[in-house]
Amino acid sequence: MSNSGGSLTEKDMGHATGTAPNAHGPATGHYRGGYDPRNPMANIHAGDEPRLPAFGGEFQPGLWRPVEKRQFANPAPLGLSAFALTTFVLSAINLGTRGVNVPNIVVPLAFGYGGLVQLLAGMWEMVVGNTFGATALSSYGGFWIAWGLLLTPHWNILGDEGPYKTDAITSSDPMMYESAMGFFLTGWFIFTTILLLCTLRSTVMFFLLFFTLDLCFLMLACSHYSHSNGNTEMYHTLTKAGGGFGMVAAFLAWYNAFAGIADSSNSFFLIPVFHFPWSEKGREARLARAATRETRDSA
Repeated sequence: MSNSGGSLTEKDMGHATGTAPNAHGPATGHYRGGYDPRNPMANIHAGDEPRLPAFGGEFQPGLWRPVEKRQFANPAPLGLSAFALTTFVLSAINLGTRGVNVPNIVVPLAFGYGGLVQLLAGMWEMVVGNTFGATALSSYGGFWIAWGLLLTPHWNILGDEGPYKTDAITSSDPMMYESAMGFFLTGWFIFTTILLLCTLRSTVMFFLLFFTLDLCFLMLACSHYSHSNGNTEMYHTLTKAGGGFGMVAAFLAWYNAFAGIADSSNSFFLIPVFHFPWSEKGREARLARAATRETRDSA
């Protein structure tokens, strides 16, 4: 993504953005090496470690080693696209779109695209050294495979005469399978919350992807708990709420994937991802503005 007013794309800036002395020099003036009241965050990360701009299309939430010698294509857009399409279809069903409420059409997508392809993208993130991307994409690939297994008729995990529909189980708690599904989705809510916290120094679009996905898991988990408690109306309401947040998450995933694909070689425009002010890219913009003001004031 091009920096505001700049001529380089973020893909062109895959190299380190420079060491702190060069980055801080123009902005800190005679406060060099000390606290600058005009820029109190100037000495954050003042070491010599390289920095990569936070970029949703790279599935990179913050600091990372430079990638100028990377011999592999960026696997993040592939994983994001696989996640987006599978989430889109399931969310459309959760919303009851066109009266469709049977989710089994998701099974082939969950195994083939959202599962296998996303898992492979996560493994390729491992190869290029992106721990966050590898963990997130591989885990959600595993989620979709697990979801496909839940809905596969042959396994009959949640179906009639399945393990949750035996006489012994139904006599004690006929809705036990709903609580079990709540546990399943609550675990994914907790995992997504952890990833969400790791995006707080990235971009607005990257953060919103995980924020809406987190709310989707929360709504769906609570819907199953409500159904287990016998509140059918709340179950349907929360399921639709989960479908709504899931639909937004799907389009945000596509947006970030588009940001990772589009560059000067194939697009007439670049996709803005809106860096947080406290991210590395936002920090660079503050330093540049401070340097410009200092130059103008001294002229």
